[in-house]
Amino acid sequence: MMAYQHGITITEVTEGAAALTTIATAVIGMVATAPDADATVFPLNRPALIMDMDSAIEKAGTNGTLASDLRAIADQARAPVVVVRVAPGADTAATNAAVIGGTVNGLKTGMQALLAAEAQVGVRPRIIGCPGLDTQAVTTALAVIAQRLRARAYAAAIGADISAAIDYRKNFAARELMLLWPDFMATNAAGQTVSSTATARALGLRARIDQEQGFHKTLSNVPVSGVTGLSKDVQFDIQDASTEANLLNAAQVTALIRTGGGFRFWGSRTCAAPESPFTFESATATAQVLLDTIANGMLWAIDKPLRPSLVKDIVETINGKLRELKSAGQIIDGNAWYDPAKNTTATLKAGKLVIDYDYTPVPPLENLTLTQRITDSYLADFAAGVAA
Repeated sequence: MMAYQHGITITEVTEGAAALTTIATAVIGMVATAPDADATVFPLNRPALIMDMDSAIEKAGTNGTLASDLRAIADQARAPVVVVRVAPGADTAATNAAVIGGTVNGLKTGMQALLAAEAQVGVRPRIIGCPGLDTQAVTTALAVIAQRLRARAYAAAIGADISAAIDYRKNFAARELMLLWPDFMATNAAGQTVSSTATARALGLRARIDQEQGFHKTLSNVPVSGVTGLSKDVQFDIQDASTEANLLNAAQVTALIRTGGGFRFWGSRTCAAPESPFTFESATATAQVLLDTIANGMLWAIDKPLRPSLVKDIVETINGKLRELKSAGQIIDGNAWYDPAKNTTATLKAGKLVIDYDYTPVPPLENLTLTQRITDSYLADFAAGVAA
């Protein structure tokens, strides 16, 4: 028997489309050496989350790569940085092994520790590199870590000259990886002009672009702060396809140039195959953001009763996020839908649901063609102009 009530009864319904939160992309992950760093702040082979950059630089010591890398990043942006400090080896092979890392007693070491960062310090690195330590072996392993983290990786295109850098590029095919050549020059803490790795500057600048413009803007053609020169000469002319910068770009190597009153990265392409839909850095980033934003945002739907209303809510949730990204200019457009052909009675009975969605990333304007003509037509009314 229903209890008597003279009034109103409200039943709260919590079903319906949910709001998806775009993942945080401006989180840097870095492997560095620093034998004299404060071990309480930078424990060996463990991810350390750095939020106060000034304090971290003070405790980074003076030896190894850590202090200079942190200064280079701080010149560009203030963003969370996950640092994994490793001990340099007796030779290059030993240092490579330390940087690449592995698993010891159930704990990940070297760059593998970046995979544990989310569980250990609460953030997932989305912009990763090993500045000054990025040998071919290290960069090969870094690309794998980037794939697993769905992160963007930056590394040096090793080579004494442009030809060597272009040849080096042929060793890689990962859409998550961008190669840079040459390095910058900068003033160190002692007032000396020294080489400053392009990789560290790229990590910081990438974070700043994500913060100020968004993941859909590539690294290219944005002023780099805190640098005084280039470690190698790179010829650049925006109208000349035969310049050294353009040769590097054609080989999918991002060049460092000086133009427009400052220094910039010039190039938007990853190491994906030229015909790949992910050859632009922005396309890769968009794919990564959508993958994690939508997957992470669907947790609420798992294990709910599989009814038509749930399917509608899921589709509308995804479409709501796609509309939001389109409105923000971060994708051209996108759409999610339910395909009955992919959802049979048997699969639905087994608790399986397939939802399709597509999208178009925003490409960078890489090549602008302007047509200039000379004409005498504007002289036709010359006399009338004089009279006026």
